[in-house]
Amino acid sequence: MRKNKSAIKRTRQSEERRLRNSHVKSTMKTYIKRAVQVIEAKDKEHLDELLKRAVSYIDKAASKGVIHPNNASRKVARLSKRANVLSNKITA
Repeated sequence: MRKNKSAIKRTRQSEERRLRNSHVKSTMKTYIKRAVQVIEAKDKEHLDELLKRAVSYIDKAASKGVIHPNNASRKVARLSKRANVLSNKITA
């Protein structure tokens, strides 16, 4: 257990940040999973809304420092690529 005052405070802050970050990561993953489910179900109607929400939350997580900006960019690119493949198949 920490003994000095600053170490106790640092431990408390770290725990609060860990909980906050885990919530943001979990929510981000949920939005991504929902978007992927819609893509796999070929539901063009709900795709735009869910994709927009997922991308927005991924960017928000990156801006908060929960994930690295390059990680966010990669997630957005992969999700967009899957969505574009679906939209091209539907129109073709």
